[in-house]
Amino acid sequence: QLQLVESGGGLVQAGGSLRLSCAASGFTLDYYVIGWFRQAPGKEREGVSCISRSGGSTKFADSVKGRFTISRDNARNTVYLQMNSLKPEDTAVYYCAASLGTTVHSMCVYVSGEYWGQGTQVTVSS
Repeated sequence: QLQLVESGGGLVQAGGSLRLSCAASGFTLDYYVIGWFRQAPGKEREGVSCISRSGGSTKFADSVKGRFTISRDNARNTVYLQMNSLKPEDTAVYYCAASLGTTVHSMCVYVSGEYWGQGTQVTVSS
């Protein structure tokens, strides 16, 4: 069974940090562009950050540039989203997704993915 599982979410105070993990089972992430997305209550899902197959190309939403980093460990079949200097407006359910035939730009802008995780809640208190 092909599956993505996110972990690492939780409750944190403004200014704090969290690291989200996206682990794949049933398939290898090596061939996939991976994206992190988030959806706050009453809002559309948006692209947060995407990373190419090799990790050499990344894209970030303007709202998280300079605060979030994305990385991948293909040996561990896992992609990470390091979130620093968190703000209350970062509160959302965070999802990871995997896509074969896309670019980091397209995946993040069009919120596309062939496989999706179930999401992990991130809550930032003020």
